[in-house]
Amino acid sequence: MPEETALRRTPLYDRHVAAGARIVPFAGWEMPVQYQGIIPEHLAVRTAAGVFDVSHMGQLELRGPDALAFAQRMLSNDLGRIGAGHAQYTLLLDDGGCPIDDLIAYRFADDRVLLVVNASRVDDDRDWLAGRLAGEVSLDDRSDDLAMLALQGPESLTLVDLPELAPFAFAEAEVCGVRAVVARTGYTGEPGVELMAAAEDADRLWDCIVGAGAVPCGLGARDTLRLEVCYPLYGNDLDLDHTALEAGLGWVCALDDKDFTGADALRAQKRDGIARKLAAFRMLERGIPRQGMEISPDGTVTSGTMSPSLGIGIGMGYLPADDAAPGTRIGIDVRGRTLAAEIAAKPLYAKETNA
Repeated sequence: MPEETALRRTPLYDRHVAAGARIVPFAGWEMPVQYQGIIPEHLAVRTAAGVFDVSHMGQLELRGPDALAFAQRMLSNDLGRIGAGHAQYTLLLDDGGCPIDDLIAYRFADDRVLLVVNASRVDDDRDWLAGRLAGEVSLDDRSDDLAMLALQGPESLTLVDLPELAPFAFAEAEVCGVRAVVARTGYTGEPGVELMAAAEDADRLWDCIVGAGAVPCGLGARDTLRLEVCYPLYGNDLDLDHTALEAGLGWVCALDDKDFTGADALRAQKRDGIARKLAAFRMLERGIPRQGMEISPDGTVTSGTMSPSLGIGIGMGYLPADDAAPGTRIGIDVRGRTLAAEIAAKPLYAKETNA
């Protein structure tokens, strides 16, 4: 079977086509990369409100009396730091401390934890967890049941009626007449919510939010927005070749508070020293860095783009730890020309005021 015929479609595929979206293959799905253009969609999210179809994301649900204890053993962050009704950014690690995935864990109750995982990692995550189930806990892949929208931007919280929530809190509520899980989470660096609803209700929810004024946004703007604030992307910045500490994600690894898969390897690396680090950089000469370009004296670009907000090329890449300090001059091989760049502190973009 040709690869393109095997691609999956979200419940909103027809809406995207009708809106004139450019559709591209992504992580096994046919997804909109842009509608009116990456830059206007990016700026809409930075200045007003945009909505993304992220229904390709996966949902894995742990249920049973031992659900929370099992999640604590499998995930790097400490769910004991949050209560029911709160979500947490965390990692699923292999024994060597490298990310199998980065994800958001929703703590509904001690006997119910929902994991929202990357589209490209659903099968790997599910198989890894299923092979380690212990005690009274079940694992249910709900990815086909649920659609997911991300409403993001400084005006997003007042565009439609939403429950008042603190960042990373969530609640079940009716939005636009649709029953949904509403979470104050996102991947853009802007205020906003992510909404999970039954797949058959996705079109009603999408139409209502777009009708209220949110700009439909594609994966292109999602990538430039997340890179400006240095959120890592699995498959680019995170993989099985670099540990969580090398990726700069030690802050979501509760090494002093609990044991979890990969913790021993990370403790040893922390003790012995980290040789390479994921660093952010900005171009000092005109040029657009892209994934796979070489960094001199020693490194590789993992993500790169032209920043619509900053008007310069930006990116991230793994470098020797000694070369990863902000202010360090590096070179980026852009199509055979070595262009000057500088390591910069994260995030690369921050608003003067942000809700």
